[in-house]
Amino acid sequence: MAVPDFVIAPRTRDLGDGFMVKRVLPAAERRTVGPFVFFDHFGPLTLKPGKGMDVRPHPHIGLSTLSYLFDGEILHRDSLGTVRIIRPGEVNWMTAGKGIAHSERTPDGARRAGSSLHGIQSWLALPEKDQEVAPSFVHCGTSDLPTVNAPGARLRVIAGDFHGAQSPVPMFSETFYGDLAMDAGGRFTLPPIHEERAIYIAAGTIGIDGTTFEAGHMLVFLKDDTLTIEATKASRLILLGGAPLDGPRHIWWNFVSSSKDRIEQAKTDWKEGKFGSVPGETEFIPLAE
Repeated sequence: MAVPDFVIAPRTRDLGDGFMVKRVLPAAERRTVGPFVFFDHFGPLTLKPGKGMDVRPHPHIGLSTLSYLFDGEILHRDSLGTVRIIRPGEVNWMTAGKGIAHSERTPDGARRAGSSLHGIQSWLALPEKDQEVAPSFVHCGTSDLPTVNAPGARLRVIAGDFHGAQSPVPMFSETFYGDLAMDAGGRFTLPPIHEERAIYIAAGTIGIDGTTFEAGHMLVFLKDDTLTIEATKASRLILLGGAPLDGPRHIWWNFVSSSKDRIEQAKTDWKEGKFGSVPGETEFIPLAE
């Protein structure tokens, strides 16, 4: 019987100015799934005219961030000089490597008019051999991402591949990440394609082997069962997984590394302004003491 090894309920976190997110990973029950070390679900939110999301410039090392929206738009700026708006069904893939700084804000037009916002941000730890790669940024549009159809269900392959449908997002390790939209009564089969797998229910209700699971939970599977997902109402899921990490990771604030000393160096570098500036920004988030 295909039952989850862990069922994780998110905790609420304030990212500043009352912008609340549901933090799923890391959790006491399970800190990682494949290379995924961090998973935030934000929204659905309605932002009144004049209001918006404002995540001021902050640093990262040792990871890649993957931003994906169901609704709304976010303006990304980083210390490489990247300026890019992400919209629903698109991917922003930022690899921090040896160090990058970035900001995420509601674009001016959406801020003036009022807007909505709903999406996921994940962090993937880089393999030990790639932790100090040069930082980079990749954007993929909706037409770049392949889809797989099943009865009453449609999977957009965000990263990795599924039955030969290969995402162009450049991965550093064995990874799968997909957006599964299901109609009421829809069915989708998830084979044991990776050693560690999870299903996050962003909206709706699903059943697996006769057990019902509600929105706002992550189901983690570590066994090689084939999973048949049935939607009891219209649902939106994130499917994720991959090979286990190649060793333990330390996470402090926005820094991820296999070395505590490297994190201490990153703290000093941010204090001393060595991550570089983000063009168009005058603010920044101070080091959390």
